[in-house]
Amino acid sequence: MSTMSTVISYFDDGRDNPEVIDPPQIEDAMDVTEHVHDPSQIASKPNVLATSSVRDLLECPVCLNAMYPPIHQCSNGHTLCSGCKPHVHNRCPTCRHELGNIRCLALEKVAASLELPCKFQCYGCVGIYPYYSKLKHELQCVFRPYNCPYAGSECTVVGDIPHLVNHLKDGHKVDMHNGSTFNHRYVKSNPHEVENATWMLTVFSCFGQYFCLHFEAFQLGMAPVYIAFLRFMGDDDEAKNYSYSLEVGGNGRKMTWQGVPRSIRDSHRKVRDSFDGLIIQRNMGLFFSGGDRKELKLRVTGRIWKEQ
Repeated sequence: MSTMSTVISYFDDGRDNPEVIDPPQIEDAMDVTEHVHDPSQIASKPNVLATSSVRDLLECPVCLNAMYPPIHQCSNGHTLCSGCKPHVHNRCPTCRHELGNIRCLALEKVAASLELPCKFQCYGCVGIYPYYSKLKHELQCVFRPYNCPYAGSECTVVGDIPHLVNHLKDGHKVDMHNGSTFNHRYVKSNPHEVENATWMLTVFSCFGQYFCLHFEAFQLGMAPVYIAFLRFMGDDDEAKNYSYSLEVGGNGRKMTWQGVPRSIRDSHRKVRDSFDGLIIQRNMGLFFSGGDRKELKLRVTGRIWKEQ
């Protein structure tokens, strides 16, 4: 991995979504329309809040995840999810009897009558959802945790924004700065060694939000390039309330970029590979650097603002 030889900064004040399966088409199946639990709905709906013992019945003994249709069972009544069935060689993992193709319709119908809290309750979600709607909700829940936005390693830390900000500062030693304007100088002694590697990540705090500024070198086809872009530490709906600009130049020339920061819900690689940022070809970067073009000296300035 390439590393920066020197980084000088100047600042102005300013892992795989689960498959979603529709509810079973069983006669007289109860209504499974998603809703947030409130007293006005209790009298009209027969759904009941699941107890821990009932939830245990719906837990696959192999993967320990909640089971969704089709739920399989052996002749002794032991159940198994459809995802694990192909991997147990047609043998019940509990009693070792032959599985066959018996479907546990009774348990599927019981599940349709249950309501469960969102698994992101600890992050602030107060919703109570029908069993077969819960998984679909959780895939889009606004309280679901974020992945660590640090791109220099395959970091597996997840959490809410305050947790990730502290994690970036303490765990990755990322530079933290206040203000909506910035002025970076990127220096590399041997710019001809360009690999897919993150060179810089800086976090800015402004407008009561946090933004991640990325700068790195990577191969665009056969061409070595540099890219700078901004990511918003929050959801996409909030990110659209902000804009940013980047500028790089030298020798009387300059390049500018203006865009909307991408949410950290989009991975660093996804943003980079969509070329959603300021892209500088290596030859142009060396031209901006001046001198004998043997050392990269890029000054990138930028500004973040909130749209009215």
